[in-house]
Amino acid sequence: MAYDEFLADRIRQNLRERSIAYEEKKMMGGLCFMVDDKMCFGIHINKNSNASLMMARVGPDQYENALAKTYCTEMKFTSRPMKGYVHIQEDGLDLDADLDYWIQLCLAFNPFAKSSKKKTKKIKA
Repeated sequence: MAYDEFLADRIRQNLRERSIAYEEKKMMGGLCFMVDDKMCFGIHINKNSNASLMMARVGPDQYENALAKTYCTEMKFTSRPMKGYVHIQEDGLDLDADLDYWIQLCLAFNPFAKSSKKKTKKIKA
């Protein structure tokens, strides 16, 4: 399994309750939630522990505050941390209030985030 379907359903429900338009994209073995054509947050499974992780795009201003929270770690897909992105372990998402906190933090940054949409190349004839 590439991601926790129950966690995905909880996220979908949270976004529906907020009347947030979103798009889902399967990426990197997980599921990414796009808001306004921007990567907002996502979920996947930690291959080492088989535990669920939430990827949260919190932005550079909230990055250090987010890392101070229990169950929050740096997001590293390479050897270096990705500034503005964090991982939340599944124990930090057990309560709906916890999940709501992380979703709200990501949605607050989303208007300031750069679009993930790729620009198309113009081909000269």
